[in-house]
Amino acid sequence: MSTPLWTTTVTRIGNGAQEMFDAGVLILFAEPVPPALADVSVVHTPTSAPGREIQVGDVFEVAGRQYPVDEVGEKATENLRELGHVVLYLNSVDQKLLPGAVHVRGDAVPPTPPAAGEQIILRSA
Repeated sequence: MSTPLWTTTVTRIGNGAQEMFDAGVLILFAEPVPPALADVSVVHTPTSAPGREIQVGDVFEVAGRQYPVDEVGEKATENLRELGHVVLYLNSVDQKLLPGAVHVRGDAVPPTPPAAGEQIILRSA
């Protein structure tokens, strides 16, 4: 199995996170969450900052499902380190990649965002 680069535990889900998730967008934000993003974010508590830059081929594990990284915005790792913030675009290849975002793909997107208490893990390729 690949090496974990970053692990976090979900603490709460914003009321609007499901709508974003249905659109293929998962917004992760560690406490303290800016009020403007709290409603649409999956709020979490990371164990540490990522051990290195996020790279194409790395895998985000969300609710036990694997999502390989296809593209990484130039600010994604920095934002994850400093704010615990990253936006994952799930199977959204037509979505323009923003600097703090990551394109990932997967066979099946779960019907709901990860629940409080679940882990999200970034693993090396």
